Parts: sequence; C-alpha cells; structure tokens
Amino acid sequence: MSNRAPNTARVIPLRPPAARPAPEREAAPREPLWRDLVGDVLRRERQAQERTLKDVADEARISMPYLSEVERGRKEASSEVLAAAAHALGLSLGDLLTRAHGELVRVTAVRSRPSRTTSTSSHDGLCLAA
Repeated sequence: MSNRAPNTARVIPLRPPAARPAPEREAAPREPLWRDLVGDVLRRERQAQERTLKDVADEARISMPYLSEVERGRKEASSEVLAAAAHALGLSLGDLLTRAHGELVRVTAVRSRPSRTTSTSSHDGLCLAA
C-alpha cells in the first residue's frame, strides 16, 4: 500500500470574483441577427418549393451540413454561398436580401409596437374590405 496523497491540486484564484452587476428592470429587446433572418428566408423558400436540403445543396454546390447550419443561423455565410443557395432556389441575391430585409422590418415592428393597453385606438391598423 502506498501512502501518497490523492492526486488533487489546490487552486488559488488570481483575481477575486467580480461582483455581478444588478439586473436591469427591463432589458431592451435583442435585435435579430442577419444570419438568422437570411437562414429563415432560405428555409422557408426551400420548404415552399418542397425541396430537400440535399437537393438545394447539390444544386448550389455546397455541402448539405453547411446549408443546414446557414438555414439555422449557425453560420455566417459568405455572399458567394448565399448567392449560390439563392440561385439554387430560383432567387437572385437581391431577392434573398430584400426578403431578409422585409423580415427584419416585420420582426422589429412587432417588437416596437405599443401594447393594446396603451393604444388609444381599438383597431390595430388592420382593415378588411369586401
């Protein structure tokens, strides 16, 4: 039997732990990331065309796992990759960016819209005509 000490080390912190800042009452809503918006547009268009990731990736000449990550907003794709994916879906790069911009406007408008309780109108800007 051995009388050696267990294989443990004593850790001495170099800096004392920083005090956490007090949480703010109401944090400002986080703006969506461009890669999330573009990925959402690509996925919606692909699904609207009832096409598989493999089909679009093969036509765009990019890997299927990479296209999947772009669609999920996990990768910040280059303009060349975005153009290839857009063209594989029958879109121009301008079409893709215009749709992503529209999504950005829609998402940020929803976040900045005042609540119904503070609105002076009983209508929310929607008008239906027969």
